[in-house]
Order: sequence, then structure tokens, then C-alpha cells
Amino acid sequence: MAVLSDPISDFLTRVKNAGNARNEELLAPHSGIKAEIARILQEEGYIWSYEIVGEGVKKAIKVKTRFTQEGKPLITGVKRCSKPGRRQYVRSEEIPNVMNGLGISIVSTSAGLMTGAQARRRKIGGELIALVW
Repeated sequence: MAVLSDPISDFLTRVKNAGNARNEELLAPHSGIKAEIARILQEEGYIWSYEIVGEGVKKAIKVKTRFTQEGKPLITGVKRCSKPGRRQYVRSEEIPNVMNGLGISIVSTSAGLMTGAQARRRKIGGELIALVW
């Protein structure tokens, strides 16, 4: 297996590709931040559910993807903003509005991972992790 330099981007791409391939479930290696991203995606309605399976170093995140009535995936695009080589930090006023409110931004703040709308309401800035639409 190849060594990944950006596991968060890999996770988001797996979720997007699973939807495009019409797969109802996907497995990805577990980490705390990936579990938090999955929690946000579930709260915002982009995935049905997620669960952590396995134990120890063999832990994985099992995600159930979600589709529209016509069978199209809900996640049509993902953009990783802050990368390992170049971090991107934003103030609360600078958090982008994704597709005029049809998408979400994921921000890592001092109060934990949250959507851009939640961070704007709480007036907290942080690291802009990704945009999902």
C-alpha cells in the first residue's frame, strides 16, 4: 500500500468516488479527524451514517453514502483547501460561502471541527480544511 501524504484528502476523495461509483458503503482507515469530518457530513445530510469498525491499528471508518431520488450522489465535488505543504487559515469573516449556501466548508477551530456556518455564527476562525458540495 502506498504511503499517503494527505490522508484527509484521501478520505474525502473516497467518499466522493464511492458516490460516483454508486457504492452504498465504503471503508477508509480511521483517524480522529476523519471521524469528525464524517460526523459533520452526517449532520449536514451528505451521508446516511458512519461507524468505526475494528480495533487497534486495524480500525476503519465505514461510511454509508447517500443519493438523491434520481440516484445521483449528494456529494458532487470536494476541494481540499489546507494541505500539508500549505496550510490555509481564515478569520470568521473570511470563511467562504460554498455555492451560495448549497455546500459546506469544514473548519478546524480552537473549539473543534465545525462547518463554516457554525464558525461564522460563533465568530471563530481557524484552518479551512475543505469545501464540500
